[in-house]
Amino acid sequence: MSGGSREPGRSVTSRVLAVLGAFDAGHQRLTLTAIAERSGVALSTAHRLVGELEASHALARDRDGRYHIGLRLWELGQLAPSRLREVAHPWLQELFAATGENVHVAVRDGVEVLYVDKVHGRNAVPIVSRTGTRLPMHPTGVGKALLAHESDWFIGAYLARELERPTPHTITEPGRLARELAAVRAQGYAITCEEMTLGSCSAAAPIIVGGRPIAAIGIVLSSRRTRELPRLVEPLLAGARRIAEAYGVDAPP
Repeated sequence: MSGGSREPGRSVTSRVLAVLGAFDAGHQRLTLTAIAERSGVALSTAHRLVGELEASHALARDRDGRYHIGLRLWELGQLAPSRLREVAHPWLQELFAATGENVHVAVRDGVEVLYVDKVHGRNAVPIVSRTGTRLPMHPTGVGKALLAHESDWFIGAYLARELERPTPHTITEPGRLARELAAVRAQGYAITCEEMTLGSCSAAAPIIVGGRPIAAIGIVLSSRRTRELPRLVEPLLAGARRIAEAYGVDAPP
């Protein structure tokens, strides 16, 4: 094994990225042992790399000895291109002001959705999505809105996977899910009820630029108010159109 790695020939860079990749929205504070286990890096190597990352402020250590992402990585993250967030944020604010509910925008990353922005208030229903969170596509409104507009081969490959089932209401049967995606594509929006989280429902619409979905905008509210979703569809669709129009200006071909 190379450099104490559990994977032969693994480079230093790949091991550093694996260590950083051990952290996610569900694992924001980790012990050294947990970092080694989640990254697949030997404990002795993880100890050395974590020490170097801490010294450079890429990681920081709490009083209890657990580590979290440091300010240096946060600073670097702010340099990442964020045109979609900049364009979408005013429309998210407008939709939130009109509804008082959680509003977010997400993009597809592989077979998951990545939430890139969110506007919410103290009285909105608690939800699992946070900026930077990744969730499966099929149980989420934004995920279904995006998946429904993907190519046939991608949808087929996605449905052939073993699909996660976060709640008893999650649709995982390939045939049933395929029919639902066809309906989403035909009507232009998706609605879910307690498929990702018990107690919440959502509506979402794709943001189409140049004939392809670049993102999706969604709204989430308590499942006790599912009957209110239809009246939110038109403002949601309008928001998606306006974001698409704004994003399309001077967008690269």
